[in-house]
Amino acid sequence: MPDTERPFLGAKLLLHIGGRLLRIRRDVIGGLIHPGALDLPGGGREGNESAEACVLRETHEEVGLALTAGDLSWRAWYDWPDGATCYFAAHLGSEMRGAVRLGSEGTGWQLIRPEAVPHRGDVVPRFRDVVRAYLAEGRF
Repeated sequence: MPDTERPFLGAKLLLHIGGRLLRIRRDVIGGLIHPGALDLPGGGREGNESAEACVLRETHEEVGLALTAGDLSWRAWYDWPDGATCYFAAHLGSEMRGAVRLGSEGTGWQLIRPEAVPHRGDVVPRFRDVVRAYLAEGRF
């Protein structure tokens, strides 16, 4: 079933830059789930866009990187209790670190060793679960 026909909430990106995973520190504002926690770039679906279009748009908005569909190397659907989210991965060279620019959401960004994510208590739980599964597949 094409993404535009499958109901989903949004899309997130496991973005590797030089072997490290990019993470964003969430804003601390009222009504936001997991305020101040570490999260992946990505967000909610707009209109009838595909999961791929959603993750590419959100990544550009949040960290200033204009990726293409060709940069995406992995995709997995997770059916959470509140709805489906599509996760993608992209692997970029370390030279792209200088191109990262935090958008209007989040209080900062960092690169972290992927294997450290499942052990951190300050990570959005779903992010931790997806990274744990990705590690188990041997994709890093």
